[in-house]
Amino acid sequence: MNTPGVLSFTQQAWEQVLAKAKRAVVYLDAACAESLHWGCGSSRLLEAVGSPACYLREFEPAAVGGGVEQPKAVFVLSSLLKGRIVETLRDIICRSHFQYCVVVTAVNHAVHLTANHVPVAAAAELEGQQPVFEQLEEKLCEWMGNMNYTAEVLHIPLLLAPVAPHLALTPAFASLFPLLPQDVHILNSARPDRRRLGSLAEVDATALTPELLLQIRCLVSGLSSLCEHLGVREECFAVGALSRIIAADLANFAPAKNRRKTATGRASVVFVDRTLDLTGAVGHHGDNLVEKILAVLPQLPGHTNDVMVNMVELTALQDEEENQNVVVPGCLAQSNDPAAKALWEALLNTKHKEAVMEVRRHLVEAASRENLPIKMSMGRVTPGQLMSYIQLFKNNLKSLGNHCGLLQLGLATVQTLKHPQTAKWDNFLAFERLLLQNIGESTMSVVLNQLLPMIKPLNQRTSDDYSPEELLVLLLYIYSVGGEFSVDKDLGEGEEKVKKALAQVFCEESELSPLLRKITGCDSSINLTFHKSKSAVDELFTLLRDIAGARNLMKQFKSVYVPGNHTHQVSRPHPSDHPLLILFVVGGVTVSEAKMIKDLVLSLKPGTQVIVLSTRLLKPLNIPELLFATDRLHPDLGF
Repeated sequence: MNTPGVLSFTQQAWEQVLAKAKRAVVYLDAACAESLHWGCGSSRLLEAVGSPACYLREFEPAAVGGGVEQPKAVFVLSSLLKGRIVETLRDIICRSHFQYCVVVTAVNHAVHLTANHVPVAAAAELEGQQPVFEQLEEKLCEWMGNMNYTAEVLHIPLLLAPVAPHLALTPAFASLFPLLPQDVHILNSARPDRRRLGSLAEVDATALTPELLLQIRCLVSGLSSLCEHLGVREECFAVGALSRIIAADLANFAPAKNRRKTATGRASVVFVDRTLDLTGAVGHHGDNLVEKILAVLPQLPGHTNDVMVNMVELTALQDEEENQNVVVPGCLAQSNDPAAKALWEALLNTKHKEAVMEVRRHLVEAASRENLPIKMSMGRVTPGQLMSYIQLFKNNLKSLGNHCGLLQLGLATVQTLKHPQTAKWDNFLAFERLLLQNIGESTMSVVLNQLLPMIKPLNQRTSDDYSPEELLVLLLYIYSVGGEFSVDKDLGEGEEKVKKALAQVFCEESELSPLLRKITGCDSSINLTFHKSKSAVDELFTLLRDIAGARNLMKQFKSVYVPGNHTHQVSRPHPSDHPLLILFVVGGVTVSEAKMIKDLVLSLKPGTQVIVLSTRLLKPLNIPELLFATDRLHPDLGF
């Protein structure tokens, strides 16, 4: 393998799983499936299983058990082995005929001790022992019905989904999002008056809910394993309230302390709270094709960071809506196809126009290699032109098989370019640029007055107008880029007009989207009165002001906006000099931001290697969903 990195870390972990998988029924949870998807692909696991039957199953309570001819099972889980997770294991095993069970957890045994309330001093004495795993091994034999059967429980750090050599995500922590000022009020409700928290700046680990603290510890367990693979002694830095807690937990994690004693390399690990700059996440100024693909194509079921590509065009079926579910969808991750992987990495690292030309070049070269009757055309790349190249492969099964990954990326490009939402992307961008000019020259009330005519009820909207969810994205952009502002009579009146218009729009929706149901607390538009809607919008604006003030406590990097014609999307960290910089954005990152960070480090410190980690890839509509999530303080850990 080359220099250790996120891909080698992930592939090395999966090799350990694959070594256990021969002729086994393999159960995976969604986060591990996503790590496999990006790291080495399901085909590698199927090869390792080596059975003609499909032995891959989703880990869930209703999962089909193993038959008489299936004596071996491997369970690959991203979570702690506790509570509902263990109950699901028991239920699947009890209705199966297994004689050999392997359970893989992505979470270190030390974290299992913490989850089982073993005191720190007692845990230290257990170094080298794994009583939690050993007890579960006994239970597995009991559930299989014979204590002489074989059971193994082991930790393998399946933390990452490596999207590119410089960018990796943590699917098991996709819902982890920085704390907001409103969370302080919730935390205070469980504290005595004399110990009330005044602001986010006062929140430390002791103030968090047990579930959130344990979720952080599970993340830290994986990050420590990554640092071990990289052979580095890390120095931790943080910008933001939740990042500060995560950085401290990694610095003080007992297994990490022992590991650092023998590490020869050095690295800076910088954690940054996404809420300090939502502008880059909800804005449309990235000029990146992949961002548009992620924003407009439907999400791949069970995944956070990939999309469904409609493959019907490569079949004899008509491209009708009812046929789209007949053919298995394509996707963006092409971990086993070197040519497609090279194109994918080019798309991540180039601007939109160059990316589309790169897709054309790859299709032309592939068609030429297959001696397909291609008609060359230069000039502007159009969806029709790309589609004509893709169609050449349609009736040639050998060529189709040779270039399947490339064709999936080509179809993703065509479907994105033709999608009506892509045209709207430019409308967003135009409005954002206008806002940037006005924020430099006008008050917030003037900016809100410009937004007001765009807030239209359902019966007045055309396809070019903004939906309620898209209006929320624009409001988040306005308040995040604007930062702290003074409240005056004009602003109060401007906000009130927008609030009333928005509340009315919510009321007149024929059907409430999942996001609007969360915001309003109503399951149906029939039950949504103007009073309920207005109350929800009032709370929304409290949140928007909190977002505007998110950088108030910072001494540096208070602004993401520099008067002129552009914005700085991510503040530049300043840790001490180490040859490796790992930047972890808590709450998600965009493709453009990851590229910008890589390019910025390259220009400022040419010898420094940079790895961008984050909880998920973001598209603009993700941010309202994450802000209004109800489980931020109480994540579901499976028990």
